[in-house]
Amino acid sequence: MSFRILVFYGSYRADRMGIRLAQFVVDGISAKGQDVELIDAKAVGLPMLDRMYKEYKPGEAPPAMAELAAKIRAADGFVFVTGEYNWGMQPGLKNLTDHFLEEWFWRPAAIASYSAGRLSGARAATAWHGTLSEMGMVVVSSTLAVGPIGQSLSADGKPVGDAGKALERAFPRFADDLLWWAEAGKEQRARKAPPY
Repeated sequence: MSFRILVFYGSYRADRMGIRLAQFVVDGISAKGQDVELIDAKAVGLPMLDRMYKEYKPGEAPPAMAELAAKIRAADGFVFVTGEYNWGMQPGLKNLTDHFLEEWFWRPAAIASYSAGRLSGARAATAWHGTLSEMGMVVVSSTLAVGPIGQSLSADGKPVGDAGKALERAFPRFADDLLWWAEAGKEQRARKAPPY
């Protein structure tokens, strides 16, 4: 069974290292026969949050926002690839995510974190868990934590060295957990209407 999975990435920096992890996740889930798309916050280019998508009258939301809302509603699951900025979450990814609410409901989310250091973005991942849960997603228990990112993945998102080998070993469970929840959520949404 094939599912529609969106992989969200939020760095706006000039020398973005996390795009390596985003590409690795896209490639890995695609290799499992899934329909995957990378959603790059910098490429989408939504402004700092002024109005959520739902606060616009039908047909009046900015085109990029309306297009992304449709993609989120059509998706079966999400991966959030997040760097750690000063013990916290990336502002670009958070801003992109906050433009929407009901569109996320009743779908699973997985978190892949990274940093330049050895803690691999773990603190950002912890912050994202509560945020995504509050936004109506089921956050899967398996995570990916990559660090130092520059010593784990090549520029084209291929695993390198011992850290890359550890990432390759961790990825199957991460992907399988997300896809299990994607299947469960899709079946449940098809079976009965959400409670509100």
